[in-house]
Amino acid sequence: MIPKNLTAASTKLIILGILRQGNSYGYLIIKKIKELSGGKMKYSDGMLYPVLHNLEKEGLIQSEWVMQDDARPRKYYAITEDGKKELVAEREHWVHVNSVLEAIWQLKPTK
Repeated sequence: MIPKNLTAASTKLIILGILRQGNSYGYLIIKKIKELSGGKMKYSDGMLYPVLHNLEKEGLIQSEWVMQDDARPRKYYAITEDGKKELVAEREHWVHVNSVLEAIWQLKPTK
């Protein structure tokens, strides 16, 4: 299981990345994260929805209620143009952090 602090730190990037693939609603986002992480990252409704609301307030995503004949209404989320720009910036930060970690792991221990 991935520690909660790492999960929390990566939530924004993960959600924006999933929504870049297409519109989705909360349960499907949670399911996709679990699937992509091989079950090592788990999100609850209580963890996901506040982040979705904050991303919407920031203008990075937008939402729309969709009515379906055979199901209850669902709130679908979509990434905005600002969200796509933020995703690029966030990805660059994570790539840099990863490269630093990779360099550290390649260091030989000192005696």
